Amino acid sequence: MLDGIVWFFSNLALAFYNFGYAVTHPATWLDWSNKESLARFIYYGASVEFFFVVLAAFLVLTAVGLWKREFMWGCVRVLEGFANGIGRFFAWAGLIMVLQQIMIVFLQRIFRVAAIEVGPFGYSFARDLSWWSEELKLYNAIIICLCASYTFVQGGHVRVDLVYSAVRYRTKKVIDMAGALFFMMPMAVLIWLFAWFFMWRHLVVPNPNAAATLDRLLTQSRAMRWNVETIGPSPNGFDAYFVFKVLIVIFAGMVFLHAIAVFYRSYLNFVEGEASEGKYLDKDTLGEGEEAFEGTH
Repeated sequence: MLDGIVWFFSNLALAFYNFGYAVTHPATWLDWSNKESLARFIYYGASVEFFFVVLAAFLVLTAVGLWKREFMWGCVRVLEGFANGIGRFFAWAGLIMVLQQIMIVFLQRIFRVAAIEVGPFGYSFARDLSWWSEELKLYNAIIICLCASYTFVQGGHVRVDLVYSAVRYRTKKVIDMAGALFFMMPMAVLIWLFAWFFMWRHLVVPNPNAAATLDRLLTQSRAMRWNVETIGPSPNGFDAYFVFKVLIVIFAGMVFLHAIAVFYRSYLNFVEGEASEGKYLDKDTLGEGEEAFEGTH
């Protein structure tokens, strides 16, 4: 028990040094022309050291926010603004998906076209029609992974309410804080830990091992080279499945960041009361007469 406590606080203290060293020596992990730098980036991306750097940053921001509530509101606005900005931009993937599907149906069933070639600015990109058809799955993945936090900000996720509506306002905010701290954050961390090496196993060889030490990865880096996955389930189908692995990592990161926003907003609502409900909330609206569409969006 004592050893665990010492391990925790020693790693938490080292997090400040590790963060400072990473910021002042970016070439040691960002210069990917150097294979050892790439190996360090892969290792530290899902390491104990990185976890404690994130934890230390969260604790520092929270401490400052407890001291200056306006700073915490600023964090909420930045994090929710980030989720809204990313979500609103990539939500257009839904429209692109529909238009592309209509185009595929017309070209395949009416004009009997076997391939589509796109060539803007003198560049020719030609793929079989089955490639464009399978690529539609990418738009679904983009909407799910990059618009999840945005949907949460907008209150669009389906929720099962057993006790929430029956309790007092401040009790609701305690439930929200507990949900963000004990469910959203750990879930996002677990997804990140599994997805990080899953992604890199489809980008480089030899395949990085989640249990490998830094020294082992540095030794492996001598033979490391890029080997981006370009194999699809069908011969002429979509062959950029590595993008899905990248999206999983981005999804986990965005959910974790939004969990912080949920925790901060819930705490501030708890302290300031019902008058602060919806404060600084940038929520989409259908304009006048929106109530007539309630439940349809």
